[in-house]
Amino acid sequence: MARLLDGAGKLGWVLLKSVLRFAFMFLNNCVAIPSYCLYLLLLQPLRIWDSTTFWHIEGIMFKWLLAMVSSWGWIAGYTVTEWGDDVRPISEEEAMVIVNHQSTGDVCTLMMCLQDKGTVVQRMMWLMDHVFKYTNFGLVSLIHGDFFIRQGKAHRDKQLVYLKDHLDKYYHSRDRKWIVLFPEGGFLRKRRETSQLFAKKNSLPHLTHVTLPRLGATHIILKTLSAQQENGSVGSDTGTLNQTANKRKGLQWVIDVTIAYPKARPMDIQTWIFGYRPPTVTHVHYRMYPIKEVPVEAEALTDWLYQRFVEKEELLAHFYKTESFPPLEGQKEAASRQMILDPLWLCIIQSLAFASGYMWYSVLQYLYCCLF
Repeated sequence: MARLLDGAGKLGWVLLKSVLRFAFMFLNNCVAIPSYCLYLLLLQPLRIWDSTTFWHIEGIMFKWLLAMVSSWGWIAGYTVTEWGDDVRPISEEEAMVIVNHQSTGDVCTLMMCLQDKGTVVQRMMWLMDHVFKYTNFGLVSLIHGDFFIRQGKAHRDKQLVYLKDHLDKYYHSRDRKWIVLFPEGGFLRKRRETSQLFAKKNSLPHLTHVTLPRLGATHIILKTLSAQQENGSVGSDTGTLNQTANKRKGLQWVIDVTIAYPKARPMDIQTWIFGYRPPTVTHVHYRMYPIKEVPVEAEALTDWLYQRFVEKEELLAHFYKTESFPPLEGQKEAASRQMILDPLWLCIIQSLAFASGYMWYSVLQYLYCCLF
């Protein structure tokens, strides 16, 4: 009986905490997202007069919004440990980031672990499924210039054309530096069986912890944002005419990011919102490739990209067996780094969001009273 009461008490506390967290996040969205939109509406004259400054300010506010999402997980004890290459020294250089995709929590994890990487978050572009356009954060992503891609054979060719046009129009004009995509094209649990059947049919590696990546978006990004050289690879020493005019070097790195969850249990967005899972450490492994080592021709790029995901498979298999990633080449032991967010900074951002929400509410209420 005592054990039953104890279990009921714990369940009651989890439910109460989940309700309180949801209420806080609902209010957080209600004040932060409208404030972001209204500030940018107010700054439209600046966009016409000095677009560089406008998008710099927008990027700072965008980073703050992503920090708020990060704080939801941080408060619940959901932290990140980083492995592999240290990407902070190249945070101001242009890079394409390829990530394995297991759940909606992958995006939240990236929002958290990239917060301490210089100006990366405020100057990055995301490629995400079109469904996210209709979420609470969809309007923010639309304004920021992220690209929403529709999956499926029926849309594939048109989407790649739209992606190239989007990159030409927004990537350089808004001073973007990093572009993040999930080449698998969907969640692991949804694509694994189809991927394995395709691999068997085409004598490709059998993968369990990742799926075979799709080439289209990666190919378009490399061709559009990098300078093609005679040997079929892409280089960073010279840019396209558009890049040269803007004194940009183009893509200089491909960063291969592998996300691993303890016991292969992915963290989804519902977990971040309600916080019902005990404190959990998500592990993120980075590996950097100079852009000159990346082929741009379709067949060679396919082989290169497949090899990256075979390596991801090996990394994840090692992690699930040992609870750590293998050491880098030349190292005897794998070194990890605990990613830390500053609680004071998070409190300041949250306070600014609620103060802004109150200010805009007062302004709009005053205007309404004056008009009506």
